[in-house]
Amino acid sequence: MPLHDVGYRPWRGRVATGSAAGVIALTGIKLAWKSRWLRRAVLFAWTPGIVFAFAFFAFEQAVEDGLLGPMRPRLRLDQAIDNIGALGTVIANALAGRPSANGPTTDELRHIVWSRLLLAFMRAPQALLLAIVVGLVAPALVSRDLRAKAWLVYFTRPVREIDYIVGKLVVLAMLVAAITMLPALALWVLGVLVSPSLQVVLTTWDLPLRIVISALTLALPTVLMALAYSSLTLESRIASFAWFATWGACWVAHGALTTADMMAAEAVDRVEASAYSTAMPLDDDLEQRSFPGRAPLRRRPPPEPLQWLRRAGGTDARPDRWAWLSPYHALGVVQAAVFGIERRPDVIIPPVLSLSVLSLVAGAVLVNRVGAPARV
Repeated sequence: MPLHDVGYRPWRGRVATGSAAGVIALTGIKLAWKSRWLRRAVLFAWTPGIVFAFAFFAFEQAVEDGLLGPMRPRLRLDQAIDNIGALGTVIANALAGRPSANGPTTDELRHIVWSRLLLAFMRAPQALLLAIVVGLVAPALVSRDLRAKAWLVYFTRPVREIDYIVGKLVVLAMLVAAITMLPALALWVLGVLVSPSLQVVLTTWDLPLRIVISALTLALPTVLMALAYSSLTLESRIASFAWFATWGACWVAHGALTTADMMAAEAVDRVEASAYSTAMPLDDDLEQRSFPGRAPLRRRPPPEPLQWLRRAGGTDARPDRWAWLSPYHALGVVQAAVFGIERRPDVIIPPVLSLSVLSLVAGAVLVNRVGAPARV
């Protein structure tokens, strides 16, 4: 009989429960959350919600004061409004148009304004903050393991490549949820609490589902692209530079092409105006007159209040033909479609195709790079 058996023996210690992807995700979240600046960044990402919470409160105050909906046309135009409901009327007019006798009911107006406020919140401040935070966290998730040859530890255990990828995806998905989805859901709950009646839940029940779907559409391409960049290099700073360079260059390209279209349209208007100025004097009634075979001359409208909120809330009727070039603008169009604000197929399809191709390419690169060490 041997004095010491060095063969395999059953493990008698504590066995960790959960899948390998869950363990990798939990470990990654714990390591990331140890960073003090990350905790501060996530906390700072909730601060824009204070502004939008005040907008929800002002709108509901306007509803409670009878300044919106069917009651609005019966109010005296010279009535003094010296409360917070005045701001609520400005917000409602900016996001849903000025009220009329045949306009939407109060419940319909609430759904429109809440949808556009939530879209503006997830599209303007939160998407930008998410791009910054992900660009600082994601580059090290895969490149650090490749540089330290941690795959020798991962793949010598019963861990599949898909488990590793899913675990890393969950780390960033939790970050997306903490910055975009959870604050938006908190805003919806706050809107319900400050409304005159809890029956608003019946008219806005679909908004939490739209928030979750919108967060998923935001997370999928951004997370895959960030991890793909991280897997392509051993240096996290190179992956971080590539991430920010992609967002910045695409934003600049979109802005340049959009500005060129606007300048071309204004040039056409100026040429037409100069051509017809000799036929009729330019007076205040120019918009009311028409020429044979031509629509009335367009005059630039005065600036609207809360223009940034209108643009972020998807009130601009002009189609963005270059949105597919920029991930930020493409995601904005898709999110507007999720909230039921953008319904034109010719506007929605190009960004959807662009983000789908981006996600597929990034996913293929990620799978190939993660599995490359094991195939050597």
